[in-house]
Amino acid sequence: MRLDPEAASPALSQAKTEEQIAAEEAWYETEKVWLVHKDGFSLASQLKSEELSLPEGKVRVKLDHDGAILDVDEDDVEKANAPSCDRLEDLASLVYLNEPSVLHTLRQRYGASLLHTYAGPSLLVLSPRGAPSVYSEKVMHMFKGCRREDMAPHIYAVAQTAYRAMLMSRQDQSIILLGSSGSGKTTSCQHLVQYLATIAGTSGNKVFSAEKWQALYTLLEAFGNSPTIMNGSATRFSQILSLDFDQAGQVASASIQTMLLEKLRVARRPASEATFNIFYYLLACGDGTLRTELHLNHLAENNVFGIVPLAKPEEKQKAAQQFSKLQTAMKVLGISSDEQKACWLILAAIYHLGAAGATREALEEQAAAEAGRKQFARHEWAQKAAYLLGCSLEELSSAIFKHQHKGGTLQRSTSFRQGPEESSLGDGPKLSALEYLEGMASGLYSELFTLLISLVNRALKSTQHSLCSMMIVDTPGFQNPEQAGSPRGASFEELCHNYTQDRLQKLFHERTFVQELERYKEENIELAFDDLDSTTDDSVAAVDQASHQPLVRSLAHADEARGLLWLLEEEALVPGATEDTLLERLFSYYGPQEADKKGQSPLLRSSRPHHFLLGHSHNTNWVEYNVAGWLSYTKQNPATQNAPRLLQDSQKKIISNLFLGRAGSTMVLSGSIAGLEGGSQLALRRATSMRKTFTTGMAAVKKKSLCIQIKLQVDALIDTIKRSKMHFVHCFLPVAEGWAGEPRSASSRRVSSSSELDLPQADPCEAGLLQLDVPLLRAQLRGSRLLDAMRMYRQGYPDHMVFSEFRRRFDVLAPHLTKKHGRNYIVVDEKRAVEELLESLDLEKSSWCMGLSRVFFRAGTLARLEEQRDEQTSRHLTLFQAACRGYLARQQFKKRKIQDLAIRCVQKNIKKNKGVKDWPWWKLFTTVRPLIEVQLSEEQIRNKDEEIQQLRSKLEKVEKERNELRLNSDRLETRISELTSELTDERNTGESTSQLLDAETAERLRAEKEMKELQTQYDALKKQMEVMEMEVMEARLIRAAEVNAEVDDDDAGGEWRLKYERAVREVDFTKKRLQQELEDKLEAEQQSKRQLERRIGDLQADSDESQRALQQLKKKCQRLTAELQDTKLHLEGQQVRNHELEKKQRRFDSELSQAHEEAQREKLQREKLQREKDMLLAEAFSLKQQMEEKDMDIAGFTQKVVSLEAELQDISSQESKDEASLAKVKKQLRDLEAKVKDQEEELDEQAGTIQMLEQAKLRLEMEMERMRQTHSKEMESRDEEVEEARQSCQKKLKQMEVQLEEEYEDKQKALREKRELESKLATLSDQVSQRDFESEKRLRKDLKRTKALLADAQIMLDHLKNNAPSKREIAQLKNQLEESEFTCAAAVKARKAMEVEIEDLHLQIDDIAKAKTALEEQLSRLQREKNEIQNRLEEDQEDMNELMKKHKAAVAQASRDLAQMNDLQAQLEEVNKEKQELQEKLQALQSQVEFLEQSMVDKSLVSRQEAKIRELETRLEFERTQVKRLESLANRLKENMEKLTEERDQHIAAENREKEQNKRLQRQLRDTKEEMGELARKEAEASRKKHELEMDLESLEAANQSLQADLKLAFKRIGDLQAAIEDEMESDENEDLINSEGDSDVDSELEDRVDGVKSWLSKNKGPSKAASDDGSLKSSSPTSHWKSPPPGQSDDEHDPLDGTSKTRYSHNYLSDNDTEAKLMETDA
Repeated sequence: MRLDPEAASPALSQAKTEEQIAAEEAWYETEKVWLVHKDGFSLASQLKSEELSLPEGKVRVKLDHDGAILDVDEDDVEKANAPSCDRLEDLASLVYLNEPSVLHTLRQRYGASLLHTYAGPSLLVLSPRGAPSVYSEKVMHMFKGCRREDMAPHIYAVAQTAYRAMLMSRQDQSIILLGSSGSGKTTSCQHLVQYLATIAGTSGNKVFSAEKWQALYTLLEAFGNSPTIMNGSATRFSQILSLDFDQAGQVASASIQTMLLEKLRVARRPASEATFNIFYYLLACGDGTLRTELHLNHLAENNVFGIVPLAKPEEKQKAAQQFSKLQTAMKVLGISSDEQKACWLILAAIYHLGAAGATREALEEQAAAEAGRKQFARHEWAQKAAYLLGCSLEELSSAIFKHQHKGGTLQRSTSFRQGPEESSLGDGPKLSALEYLEGMASGLYSELFTLLISLVNRALKSTQHSLCSMMIVDTPGFQNPEQAGSPRGASFEELCHNYTQDRLQKLFHERTFVQELERYKEENIELAFDDLDSTTDDSVAAVDQASHQPLVRSLAHADEARGLLWLLEEEALVPGATEDTLLERLFSYYGPQEADKKGQSPLLRSSRPHHFLLGHSHNTNWVEYNVAGWLSYTKQNPATQNAPRLLQDSQKKIISNLFLGRAGSTMVLSGSIAGLEGGSQLALRRATSMRKTFTTGMAAVKKKSLCIQIKLQVDALIDTIKRSKMHFVHCFLPVAEGWAGEPRSASSRRVSSSSELDLPQADPCEAGLLQLDVPLLRAQLRGSRLLDAMRMYRQGYPDHMVFSEFRRRFDVLAPHLTKKHGRNYIVVDEKRAVEELLESLDLEKSSWCMGLSRVFFRAGTLARLEEQRDEQTSRHLTLFQAACRGYLARQQFKKRKIQDLAIRCVQKNIKKNKGVKDWPWWKLFTTVRPLIEVQLSEEQIRNKDEEIQQLRSKLEKVEKERNELRLNSDRLETRISELTSELTDERNTGESTSQLLDAETAERLRAEKEMKELQTQYDALKKQMEVMEMEVMEARLIRAAEVNAEVDDDDAGGEWRLKYERAVREVDFTKKRLQQELEDKLEAEQQSKRQLERRIGDLQADSDESQRALQQLKKKCQRLTAELQDTKLHLEGQQVRNHELEKKQRRFDSELSQAHEEAQREKLQREKLQREKDMLLAEAFSLKQQMEEKDMDIAGFTQKVVSLEAELQDISSQESKDEASLAKVKKQLRDLEAKVKDQEEELDEQAGTIQMLEQAKLRLEMEMERMRQTHSKEMESRDEEVEEARQSCQKKLKQMEVQLEEEYEDKQKALREKRELESKLATLSDQVSQRDFESEKRLRKDLKRTKALLADAQIMLDHLKNNAPSKREIAQLKNQLEESEFTCAAAVKARKAMEVEIEDLHLQIDDIAKAKTALEEQLSRLQREKNEIQNRLEEDQEDMNELMKKHKAAVAQASRDLAQMNDLQAQLEEVNKEKQELQEKLQALQSQVEFLEQSMVDKSLVSRQEAKIRELETRLEFERTQVKRLESLANRLKENMEKLTEERDQHIAAENREKEQNKRLQRQLRDTKEEMGELARKEAEASRKKHELEMDLESLEAANQSLQADLKLAFKRIGDLQAAIEDEMESDENEDLINSEGDSDVDSELEDRVDGVKSWLSKNKGPSKAASDDGSLKSSSPTSHWKSPPPGQSDDEHDPLDGTSKTRYSHNYLSDNDTEAKLMETDA
């Protein structure tokens, strides 16, 4: 029985009714789908695509709410579940798991006030603030002690699951609440604590009672909550509430740790937001004495902190009530009145500091030289604050403003060598007086909050031993001002809270996906699951990513990416750094890059200055942040550091005593984490773990940095959670006012993609259900990745156990294995033992999987095994209890026997004592005996008293010593723990320092070495440069001398002058020619550049289009994969259901065989009873004969009576005779008396025999009655069992009918899918054939064009032998070659695409074959079931025949019994007549006897007659009883006959029903055979099409191979041509060297052209050789479809071009030659 306190959800029965089945069939026939659009989703019906002509990727749907028909994309349509799934308790159990179905289920449950829903292993909560009845104490007790499978979704169910897991595994548990701000995380946290405190209970000292946890949350809400734009009472800190449990499962102690407190909210906060609630409570306090003491009677008009009292009277009254409630809560938590007063003094001082204010920026320079107190704007309020804090105004002013003349710089920890004193003296941005004042206020509030957490932990701690703990993690949710309709940017504190939520989301992702996949990989379990993106990692890295060498400081910006927190710290060190430089560095690392086309960037620029957008929750929640003033967060405000010292030095003892006590403890985490003072062992362990986070590695140096502290606090939180087993609760906002959907600069990155429709009007039924914001809920669902988590939960194996643990736990379910191996047998192979155990449990194969070290189960399988184990254990416990009770009863009986014996012994002794108590010697003995022992007993008592006193003194001494030792040991243990933690911290710090020293030393040595090497290189280069300068100067001097000498020489002056002039002309001509060539080359390069740009643009467009198509295909593939997985899981569920039905069928068969055996035994019993009945009838017949004999005796006696009457008459007539006759008569009378005595003796003997016979008869009758009753009871029980078996058979037959109908529907669906696949196959085959034809045609064209190009190249090379080559023609050939390569590559891509489609078709055909085999198996199973049902019908027919025979025999017996009854009735009537006659005779005889008595006749005759009469009366009574017995027997026979007739009618009706069932099954079997035949025909047709496609593929492959061979020859020919061209070029160069000087102009031009050709050939030589060497590369290269001439054909004979092409090409070549000749003439 499932517990559902929220509402009575409709229970889904295992056997569906006919109406439900018909409704589901109608639903699935209409093909209902969800149409996804921008505003949500709508229910629609998908129209058949066979009758429609729609483009690819489009479907036509009809909306249900208005009947509109739309053509939409396939991606916008998702399958819909049946209405029975609208309010499922677990979203993972949906048949089709997609986003609209999940949202629809959530909306339906939310509309029915069902706020909690399971999402696989997690819980999803929608706004838990309402419906207080759902969280009552009665509901708590409903969940107590239950398993998760027995509980409805509820927050109490999560607490109970974690509590049960903790008790069973003795492992720490943690419950983590995730969600946005205002989604109810803190409320759910309160419900969790309330449940654990109520159900688990506390030990004797009431450490964590219900009053304490209510007081705890009252205190935290007052000091840690404040109103925001998203929540009326938002938590402004993160907390870990830990409950420590003892061995009995009760709460032994508790503690709370807080971190990330928004302490600056006291003085500065975003617009339209308020400060902490405690200030409004304090200002509304109704205690006049307290207000006077705090100087709150007259409030200031202005307050720089913005702390103003409430304006409305009702709000003031409510705040005053809350303050009274807070005071009561503090008393409950053990906070004394002095401690409360200290808190109120500090809070009032903060208020007065805000009222005092500070001087403005314009007056700061003048006030810098004056005293510090003059920094306050209003001194009277500052005086009040100083008085409340217990110090003077000068001390307060000095503590706040004393460091202003030093510039208020940042405390830089630039190196571990530099102390904080040195680092605080550097240059940096100055702090204003107001910032100093704000720092003091925030420091005071932070110290006060830390103190309160310490006092709370003091009230909750205990010294009891705790075994394990339960941690509840509550953090502020996601903050997005835009979601609340606010135009401002998010602040730094909101960034910290969002960063914490991202880290928790990342932890959920690792726990749900990464760890599970790694475990599957380690255990060699294959699981097909798509790779998940890590967008959360990107957003987290953008905030906290650290450098690999973060401690080797340098002000120069390194290229290594770092997060925002690290950049804030670094930018604060750079002089002149601003928020703009910070954003530029941040965007250079994480901003969108032009070359990066993969994924999405976590950062986006904003249109507003100093703003940026950061994507949270997997880029579904884009928050715009305002970085103005963020650099100030890196400053260590001296006023904040002086706040603890100011409180410790206070003149008020109630303040100084509180804070001096905390000053002695280790303050490693000062200002970061509060509540590390726990008293239990588990609390100390958690505190040590958090300290390690701050003292190991990089944190040892960075722990003083304010920005890095944020990361370290979150690291400590995550590390603490990771040490426990985690349970996640996702809290969603159902409605958020002001949510605008898309951000201004990130519209493409929001939830709603471009593919979603923008319908003009939403579904009215959806809007009328409840005001639920579907886009907001969809964004939260996508951000939490719950869909992927549920898909992982369904597809994977979430439950797993180690082999040995599983065998030990579930061995009880297989007792035959224990009997087989013995109870204490040693298992050698645990895996084999577990496999044997699983096989004996008869589980479905797909529900479990064996790993290397553990066994894995599908969701729900382990729960079913646990339920079976509990049932088995309960049965064993029941038997054990029975055995124990029997044993105790026997022992009690033995005890009673002993007591009885003792009582008898006491009685015996008392009797003996009574005998000797008056004996004098006994009296003397009893008097003297006690007097002898008195003296001895007194001495013994004195000795014992002395021993007792000595032992008592020793005991007191030992107790005192033990207490002292215990105190000393506790003190030493605490000291040891403190010293150990300090030593660990110091050791870690030393290790990190040594590591940093080593790293810095190594870096310095390396830098010095590099510097030395560079210096040596610099010196060598300098020397070399000087030598080269000297050589150049010498060469210039020598050249000048030679020229002067040549000019001075008159003989050879003319020749050298001519050579010089000629050289000058050549140089001028060369310059002009090079300039012209450069211009031509530049123009050609510009043209090629424009072509390349166009081509690049086309390729970019194609790439973008292919990228979009790839994204669409990827989405489609994911959707189809999800649907396939859903179908697979549904099929597995059906298989499991079939397996269960088969198990039930086997159980039913065994029960039926047992029923047959019992019927056989019943038949034997009936035969035995029939034999006994025959024996009784024989006895009755013998008794009847005896009765007839007695009747004959009675007739003889009646004759004697008649004769005696005659004698009496004779005697009476002869009264007058004489005495002689009288004597004779007396003699006769004596004879008669003697005879009468003899007859009386005979009668007595006969009476004895009759009595014996009657007793025997009565015994027989009683035995028969008893046997009849037992037989009737057994018959009734057998009839009931037969009736139950018949009813169960009917139910199972109905279930089988339902199952057959479902399978029939599945077959119909499979047929429809097969038809669709066949149609797709046909279309694809047509496309393949068409594409093959087109590709072949295109390839032939490319081959012809390539042949033509080769012929042109050959002609060109032949022409080059006589003339100079044309560079333009070479470029043209190159362009044509590239085009052919491009077309060839396109053809290869088309071929690959066709191969992929053919492979898909093969896979579809394989799927169809598998479906066919499955249908054949199903058909064979149905055939077997039909044969079994026919066999059962035959057996039932045989039983019916036997019953009919028995019925006929019973009817014949009843007719015989009726005849006997009629005979007996006739005999009874005769006996009655005789009785009447005898009565008449008796009356006559009585009258005669009276007459004889009167006549003094002897009375002996009369007595004899009276005896005869009595005998006759007894016989008459016997006959009456016999008649009654026969009547009862007749009635019983009638009843039996009626029962037999009813059984006969029932069997006839059952036989008719079974005949009808058999006919229905035969009809279904005939339909199935027809469907199988149709499937076989379609499969044959599909195989034929497959064969044709394979033949086409083979032909294409053969053509491809021939083309590859031709391509090899073409490449070889090109290589030969290149070699020939090079040889020609070399020969031309040799000839040019021999030519005369007159042809120098022509030769130089030819040489330039030859050089250009050689450079082009050298560029193309490498790729051509590589392509000719590797055949595999040829097939994929763009020139794979070129053809070369056959080997037997020469180059001249190979002429693929026609005459026109030759003429055209030669004409172009000649025209180019003419142009070049004209240019040469012009140059000359």
